[in-house]
Amino acid sequence: MKRLAVALGVLVLLAGLGFVAVTATPPARLVDGQALRQQASHYGARIIRDDLGVPHVRGHSDADAAFGLAYAHAQDDWKTIETLILASRGTLARHQGLAAVKSDYLVRLFRIRDLVRARYAQDLDAATRAMLDGYAAGLNLFALDHPGQVRAGVLPVTAQDVVAGFVLRAPFFYGLQDELAALYAPQEAKRISLRDADHAFAASRAPEPHFGSNAFAVAPGRSIDGATRLVINSHQPYSGPVAWYEAQVTSDEGWNAAGGIFPGSPVILHGFNARLGWAHTVNKPDLVDIYALKINPDNPDEYWFDGAWRRFKTTRTHMRVRLWGPFSLRVTRPIQWAVQGPVLRTPRGVFALRFSGLFEIRAVAQWYRMNKAQDFAQWRAAMAMNAIPSLNVVYGDARGNIGYFYNARMPRRGGGFNWRGILPGDDPRALWQGFEPLSRLPMVVNPASGFVFNANNTPFRASAPADNADPADYSLRYGIEHLMTNRARRLLALLNTRAPLGYEDVKRIKFDLAYAPDSEEARLMRAIAALDTGNDPLLARAQKLLGSWDLRTNRGNRAAALGVLVSLKCIGLNADGDPWLMPPRAALQRSAQDLMDHYGRLDVPWGEVNRFRRGPVDLPIDGGPEVVRAVYSASHDLDADGTLTAIAGDTWIAIVTWDAQGVLHARTRHQFGSATLDKTSPHYADQAQPFVAMRLRDFPFTAQDLAAHTEHISQVGRP
Repeated sequence: MKRLAVALGVLVLLAGLGFVAVTATPPARLVDGQALRQQASHYGARIIRDDLGVPHVRGHSDADAAFGLAYAHAQDDWKTIETLILASRGTLARHQGLAAVKSDYLVRLFRIRDLVRARYAQDLDAATRAMLDGYAAGLNLFALDHPGQVRAGVLPVTAQDVVAGFVLRAPFFYGLQDELAALYAPQEAKRISLRDADHAFAASRAPEPHFGSNAFAVAPGRSIDGATRLVINSHQPYSGPVAWYEAQVTSDEGWNAAGGIFPGSPVILHGFNARLGWAHTVNKPDLVDIYALKINPDNPDEYWFDGAWRRFKTTRTHMRVRLWGPFSLRVTRPIQWAVQGPVLRTPRGVFALRFSGLFEIRAVAQWYRMNKAQDFAQWRAAMAMNAIPSLNVVYGDARGNIGYFYNARMPRRGGGFNWRGILPGDDPRALWQGFEPLSRLPMVVNPASGFVFNANNTPFRASAPADNADPADYSLRYGIEHLMTNRARRLLALLNTRAPLGYEDVKRIKFDLAYAPDSEEARLMRAIAALDTGNDPLLARAQKLLGSWDLRTNRGNRAAALGVLVSLKCIGLNADGDPWLMPPRAALQRSAQDLMDHYGRLDVPWGEVNRFRRGPVDLPIDGGPEVVRAVYSASHDLDADGTLTAIAGDTWIAIVTWDAQGVLHARTRHQFGSATLDKTSPHYADQAQPFVAMRLRDFPFTAQDLAAHTEHISQVGRP
């Protein structure tokens, strides 16, 4: 009640200043449903559901296939898709209230809708626009067929809505939200510096959070059977706007790809076709620059740049915020841009932002071209578009090529500044223009070692030492990571051997459950072993138990629960635990007491604590935070029932094999099933048990394989 009273007090104050008006919510615009159905009648697709409910969508044209994909995904996850559409328009607060105001304001501050509108026709080729039109028509048709599920004001969905969704999500993968939060921190997080970037970066190694992803590829020369294998293993939340959904899209125009997509995506984001495949992991180079602006004391709408006062480009935006019943708020806010980009006025000063993706809408077109590439040259030509602002890529194909690419839309910066710090907003030399080509960034292609990998670690350790890129060849102004996660240490140790690898070996590596001897977790255990426990018998018993821990997270392990709880408190989700987030002694005390309070003992089997839950399913699960078999919970302490509930980590998994003859064999697994929201569906949790058991299934990629595993066929749109 206190928070509500404060919020209402702020709203009353804003209303008095003219920023907010409480009014009845205006009715949503009328939708011409007949016109939308007429548009949808130009498209047609078959949705073939396999025996796990996974949609395999087939259309004559690519636009038809995208149309069917939209309809199929909406059947399983319309609410999430709808939420993303509203968010991409900056109108989510109209439905979700105050909680969505910040999101809506950023969409307007970054001028995402204006950007897409202005660049849509000139930046996206005709084939991409046609595909997007088909996808939007599929969403509209589903909404018309299911009016009870659709919020007022959502229709019509347009192709530009879909593109705006890509633009909105892209910067948050490389951490734009952290940079924005720092500007509002109570203490200054960065200082203005004119030191040269090379010196500044060398002095900075702040720990960065990594929710994690894994990917690796093995070439024919390292395989027992002459096959190429690609492991796709992104770590995402189990549900929500960036949760994986499995699908296959096929057309008579040469599009035939399968893999993972996010809600609102008309193309496979990572996956495979008959000839090649790719996996993504998150990377976090320096793609955001923040400029401190000097404001004219006589005119707050002017800032100093290049020896003169300049006026901000100022507009006003109006947001509708839901209250209750028929009432909502009409919030008016100014939007200002400087020469660098959007402007934020904070208690610490006025700042302008410039970040990768700010003027880029072609990411969906690049992924579309990657989907349709038929060989390494075509795929690399798609990558050369450099339209996806960040994300590492691991590649493999039927001809035995493998590769790792540090993909980033890297600003082309000059010397003289610490680009990691706050930049002077008056100096035109700090205003970067243009981007480095992908060829200028680290990569490893067809290494002699026969393997490449990434687990959110430095790109300079992507293969065996002799095959890696040399850090000296790359500017420190790029802000490229130099850390090694535990997952990276384990993958390197397991892959960098002389032994040839078969499918079972690759699967064993993918589901590895251990912390490395040189990991932060192992270092923490050594610190705990050195503690003086004094006369505290509980601490002494806990110390002894962790001294026996083999650093594994199998469900029967009797030391893992205590070890993981202590690690979460001291390391969190960081790859670097220096300094510890909590003193090891305090973390050990709290974790031990937590286990005693709930179980009356310390040596609780890990599976009793670490749980996978989905509807009626409640299972023990192997794995944990920062191991290759990644499992993350929402808390660093036990929940009220004494458990940790998995909410993220391993989600959609694929081990893709091209045998010695170049024939595709793929095995996949989703974390729970294709029916994202329908609790009554048999596919709501039908993959949960095999997911927990670390069992993959043969993916029915060909028409012949699919025919043997078809559960249901439906036709949407024209025949």
